[in-house]
Amino acid sequence: MATLLYNNRPARASFNSVLNEMLRDTLPAHNKPAESFHPAADVLESAEGFHLNLVLPGVAKEDVKIDFQDGQLTVSGERKAPEASDEAPRFRRVESGYGKFSRTFRLPDTVDVTAIEAELTNGILHLTLPFDSKKVTKHQIAVR
Repeated sequence: MATLLYNNRPARASFNSVLNEMLRDTLPAHNKPAESFHPAADVLESAEGFHLNLVLPGVAKEDVKIDFQDGQLTVSGERKAPEASDEAPRFRRVESGYGKFSRTFRLPDTVDVTAIEAELTNGILHLTLPFDSKKVTKHQIAVR
């Protein structure tokens, strides 16, 4: 019976060290922040409306701009990277996003754009997009 040898590491090597070595070989190594990034977003729907959550770690609320125009909601801003200096720590590896960002979402007509609320808490931008109770999207008509 033949044995296929795929790993010649000693058995005592921890899973974390094997995983770290594997990731080190596959992930691109950047030693300076990018000029832009694409924040992750989650969209949830409830009976009251939509909830949009954008991941913006380290972004101040003053650096976020939210606009609505022509049926599209745009969230933009900037996450500033630490300033480089002789005393400041240098980036050795960068995997998080820095720089300018912008995400645009097309909103359905059922959203009341005048009642949209936004709150930035713990690096998550929470947008509440309530349904417009005056607009009817589904209605059954009785036959007489």
